[in-house]
Amino acid sequence: MPINTSHCTSWTQIQPIHSVSEGEGGKVTVLGRGGGALEEGLDRGGSSGWELAVWPDACGGSRPRLLENALLNAEVKEGEILPPTIHKLMKGYNKYLRPFFDNGPVSVGMSLDIASIDTISEINMDYTATIFLRQRWTDERLVFQGNKSLSLDGRLVELLWVPDTFIVDSKKSFLHDITVENRLIRIFPNGTVLYALRITTTVACNMDLTKYPMDKQTCTLQLESWGYNINDLTFHWTRGNESVSGLDTLKLAQYTVEDHYTSVSEAIYETGHYPKLVFHFELKRSILYFILETYVPSSLLVVLSWVSFWISQSSVPARICIGVTTVLTMTTLMMGARTSLPNANCFIKAIDVYLGICFSFIFGALIEYAVAHFCTLTYTESMYGHHMHDAFDDEMNGIITTIASNSNRAKRRKEANAAANAAGANAAPVEIALTPSSPSGSEPRLEAPPEVPRHWCFTVLAVLRKVLRRAMNCCHVENPHYIDNYSRVTFPLSFVMVNLLYWTYYLYF
Repeated sequence: MPINTSHCTSWTQIQPIHSVSEGEGGKVTVLGRGGGALEEGLDRGGSSGWELAVWPDACGGSRPRLLENALLNAEVKEGEILPPTIHKLMKGYNKYLRPFFDNGPVSVGMSLDIASIDTISEINMDYTATIFLRQRWTDERLVFQGNKSLSLDGRLVELLWVPDTFIVDSKKSFLHDITVENRLIRIFPNGTVLYALRITTTVACNMDLTKYPMDKQTCTLQLESWGYNINDLTFHWTRGNESVSGLDTLKLAQYTVEDHYTSVSEAIYETGHYPKLVFHFELKRSILYFILETYVPSSLLVVLSWVSFWISQSSVPARICIGVTTVLTMTTLMMGARTSLPNANCFIKAIDVYLGICFSFIFGALIEYAVAHFCTLTYTESMYGHHMHDAFDDEMNGIITTIASNSNRAKRRKEANAAANAAGANAAPVEIALTPSSPSGSEPRLEAPPEVPRHWCFTVLAVLRKVLRRAMNCCHVENPHYIDNYSRVTFPLSFVMVNLLYWTYYLYF
C-alpha cells in the first residue's frame, strides 16, 4: 500500500526488516537483511516486502504505530520465520480480545504439579513452593486442519491471548528463565491451547500455633482472574482433586502432608465477582525433633532438681548450687525454644506451657530447700532454748510453789477474819465457802462475781484465732527433716500427673 510522503523529508526502499532499534532524539534505526542501517523512520509498504523509511517528526509523530508495525513485520509477517500453518493462524488474530468475545465466557481448566515446598516459616507465616501451573482453554480463532498438535516456542505466547491468572496471597513470585523462560505453548487442531509455566512463589498461610509443636496447619493456594469477571471467564479443575499431583512423593523436613483437596468458588470485590480456584493441603508437624530437642532436656532438668532432696540440709552450698544451676539452665532452654517462633505472640503455645510447668517444678525444688532450711534453724533454736531452761525451771519450781502457797494461805485467812468481823458488827449472815484445796475445810473463800457479757466482736476474733491455730497445727512439722521425705514422693508424683494431663489434652483434644 503506497503512502503519502510529500510531507516527509526523505524516503527510500530497503530489503525486508531484520531488526529495529530506537536511538537518540526519537530516531528509529532499521537493519535490513543485508545488515544496512537506515537512519530514518519506517512504515509498511506494499506486499512485496519493501519498506519505506521516513523521519517520525516529519511524518506527524507516528513513531509508536510505526514501531509496532515493524515488530510485527519482523516477528510474524515473514514467511521465512513462521511455518505456513502458524502464519495463517496469526493472520487477522487480535490478542487483545478474548475468545468467544460475544458468545459467552471462556472456560479455563487448571491443573497443578507441586515440584517442591522449600520452606515453611512460622515467623513470617508463609511457605515457598515451586509449581508447574497448566492452563487449558479453547480459542475458536486457532482451529486448523490436521490431527497433530503444534508445540511452539514459549516466546510466541506474546502473540496469543492468555488468561490473566494470578496467585492471591503471593508475597513474592518469579518465573524461571534458565536457560530460557520456562513456558510451554501447545495448540491442538480443535483450537485448544495448553499453556504451562514453572513458578516459584512465596504464599501467605495463616497458622494457629496454639498446639505447637503438636499442631496441624491448613494452607491454601488460591488462583483468581485479575480483570475478567465471571461473565467473561470461568475457572475449573480439569480432574477434580486429582488435578493436583506431586504431594504423594513430597518429602518435607518437619511436616507430613496428611490430606489435600480442591474447591471452586467466587471472589467478591467491589468491582464484581471473579472466578476463583482454591487448593487446600493439610500439614502435620513431626514432633520427634521437638521431643529430643526440648521435651527430654527439660524433663531431665526437673529430675536433676530432685537430687537435692537426698542431700543433707546442712550441705547448703551443694543444694543451692543444684537449685540455681537448674533454674538458669531451664531459663536458657526456654529462650532457645522461642527463637524459631514469632516474637509477638497473641496466644500461648503448647511448648510454652510445658516449659512453664518444668520451670515451676525446678523453682519449687529450690523454694523447698529454703523452707526446710528455715524450719531446721527455728527447730534447733527452740530445742536449744528448751534444754537450757529445763534445769533452772526444775530448781526453782519447788521454791516458787512453796512461797506461792504460803502467800495464798495468809491472804485467805486475812480476808476470812475481815469478813467475820463485819458480820458480827452488822449481824448479817455471810456465806463463806471452804476451798476444796483445804482438806479440813478451815480456809473459807468468797463466791466469784458473775461474768460480764462480752461484745460479739471479741467472740468472732476468738473463733478466728482458734481456726488459725488449728491451720497452723495442720502445717506444723514436728521434725523439719520430714520435709525432704515428703518432697521425695510428692514432687515426682505431681510431675507424672501433670504430664499425663498435658499429653492427653494436646494430643486428643
